[in-house]
Amino acid sequence: MNFTAVLKRMPCEVKPRLVVLYGSQKGQAQSIAEGITEEAEEHGLVAELSCLNQNEKYNLERENAPVVFIVSTTGDGEPPDNTLQFVKHIKKKTLSTDHYKHLCYALLALGDTNYANFCNCGKTIERRLQELGAKQFYATGYADDGVGLEVVLDPWIEGLWKAIKGALSKMASDRTGQFKGEVGDSAKEAPDSSVPDVQLNLLSLTDHQNCESAGASVESDSKFASAASSSVSATQTAVSDLKPESPAGSPGLASQPGGIASVSTSAPETQTGGAGVHHVALAASLTCSMPPLSESSLNVPTLPPPYLDVSLQEVDAMGEITGPSNKEALHEVPISRAAQLTRGDSVKTALLLETDIYAYPMMTYQPGDSFDVVCPNRTSEVEDLLHRLGLQDQRKHCVHVSLCKDTKKKGAQVPSHIPQNISLLYLLTWCLEIRSVPKKAFLRALVEYTRDSVQKRRLQELCSKQGAADYNLYVRDQSLNVLELLAAFPSCLPPLSLLIEHLPKLQPRPYSAASSCLRHPGKLHFVFNVVEFPACTGRPAGRRGLCTGWLFDLINPVLVFPGKAESSSSPALPKIHVSLRPNCFFRAPSDPSVPFIMVGPGTGVAPFIGFLQQREKERQENPEAVFGETWLFFGCRHRDRDYLFREELEGFVSSSTLSHLKVCFSRDDQEEEAEETAAPAGRARYVQHNLLCNSPQITNILLKQNGRLYVCGDAKNMAKDVNDTLIEMIKTELQVDQLEAMKALAGLREEKRYLQDIWG
Repeated sequence: MNFTAVLKRMPCEVKPRLVVLYGSQKGQAQSIAEGITEEAEEHGLVAELSCLNQNEKYNLERENAPVVFIVSTTGDGEPPDNTLQFVKHIKKKTLSTDHYKHLCYALLALGDTNYANFCNCGKTIERRLQELGAKQFYATGYADDGVGLEVVLDPWIEGLWKAIKGALSKMASDRTGQFKGEVGDSAKEAPDSSVPDVQLNLLSLTDHQNCESAGASVESDSKFASAASSSVSATQTAVSDLKPESPAGSPGLASQPGGIASVSTSAPETQTGGAGVHHVALAASLTCSMPPLSESSLNVPTLPPPYLDVSLQEVDAMGEITGPSNKEALHEVPISRAAQLTRGDSVKTALLLETDIYAYPMMTYQPGDSFDVVCPNRTSEVEDLLHRLGLQDQRKHCVHVSLCKDTKKKGAQVPSHIPQNISLLYLLTWCLEIRSVPKKAFLRALVEYTRDSVQKRRLQELCSKQGAADYNLYVRDQSLNVLELLAAFPSCLPPLSLLIEHLPKLQPRPYSAASSCLRHPGKLHFVFNVVEFPACTGRPAGRRGLCTGWLFDLINPVLVFPGKAESSSSPALPKIHVSLRPNCFFRAPSDPSVPFIMVGPGTGVAPFIGFLQQREKERQENPEAVFGETWLFFGCRHRDRDYLFREELEGFVSSSTLSHLKVCFSRDDQEEEAEETAAPAGRARYVQHNLLCNSPQITNILLKQNGRLYVCGDAKNMAKDVNDTLIEMIKTELQVDQLEAMKALAGLREEKRYLQDIWG
């Protein structure tokens, strides 16, 4: 029985249903789940959307409709906060192996291969569902934010609908057969008879710079392996909104066969019309495309339905909120000291901040914990955005946000991060992440508010499947924000409601504690580099990171520079809002006799300063105790410019708190480097090289002494290089092949003896 026949047998008002469940930390998985829910109507389906923590809205124990899971991963492979209880529930050992034998599911996992435990939450849920008897009707997709989620996301969603209809048809057919008594004894049934025969093939990933070819395929890389149905078609159907819809008197999109829009890359003033168009060779950029993209038919996302009604009302007097809206969950602490750690013309500027937490005795932290700093959007950028939206004169007006009465968005809600009775200025300063990179759905929505036909076409290209490479190159990889994008497309005039619908909540920025309460009671230290975003196409001038730039401006009047004494008459101390983020895993061993190794180049050394301060105090208080070896691998560019905490680290060596300090300088003279590291000249330029130089001792600690290894710092390069080096070390020491070495390292992860605190 095919799906059409099933539909004909149903009352016209009843549509087949499916369940969409999501687990999301920052909103990406939720947004994708909402998009799938909305698109379901176009396929004659009714989708019921719920967050995984809303267990009152769904019941998997009795669910007989197809279920689609969309889940992200956070931290060191952990489930999102709103998924923790669900994962805890399905992990119960009391559940039988046929607990979910009735369940028919598909799963899309979101992750980032720059981080450890790629898509771990999705893999955990899938593994457990299968252990409990659930059947998969569509291959799992593993979307990688490291190269662009859409590379896997778009074809996965496209193939999902055929798989769902196949599953529904099979399930309906089975139920009909059972009703007629056509089904034999259950013992003779195939174990997966409740789901359709679906061929599950690996989805090949293209290089993200060649994604414009929608039908292109290359061999999949194991790091990015992402499964999808083989039914995904390489032939795409153009969408109707690309047909010319120009207002009278304005230039329209050039119509081509089939109603597909095309825009010439020629400069407008050189066009002569008709067959005599004179083309000007231009380089591709954010605002200009080149063939074949400029001549391609496009497949753009479905226009997201608007769902918010936003109005601005002038008020006589308004009690303006100052600072973050969730103050009750935060601690306002003064900065008691600020010092620059780098010297001279160092490439990066590293700063140490000391905050006073005496007023919050309950705010106890352990070395290895981190905490969030809540910062506002930059004043100049807020002002520029107000002007760009034409709302500069309404900055003090009260913002009223409500749901559109006729919205078609499923489960539409007023964003919880938009408080009541706030001004427009406050909304843009404290509530919305105006620095976030616009998603393709946002670009698609902006198309509707763009008047110039050439600019409109370019926005369509950037959000299309064919323009994926350009989107990555000119928007995503450059970290362009909405203000920079609007500056590049001056005829785009979006309403305020569109920004509130598409911009995420302004997120706090996490930092590792760089101190121990035993050494600095009532104090909390943290270290950071001032992030710099260089100028690029779409960004005429460089800019600083949001939080690091804000902190730098805030503490500049009281900043102490290397080699200079602190002023006795410093200005009033600024205050910041923080909240503690305990990390129960990234902590020194509770048993002091356990040896451990720390790898932390640059500011990645921060948590290990806390580790060593704690260890030094413990040794002083328990001189008779047995303490295991401690190793620190630190690296930086130059010994004399950015060797952070040099005096303190050398002091730890002198007191025997730190057994081995291995330092390397990637830009200094190699003879100096060899002298510092006691390694052959030219070898130890980075921390992974020093690890390799000490391979026998390190592998002995990890494989024979039950020791631990901690890595903190850059995820994209350093952490990967260290991981690869560890595999090589294990291969050599154990005389095993690559696979066995990888298994051994994975075992250390599972035992929580190989821990990472890394960032992109």
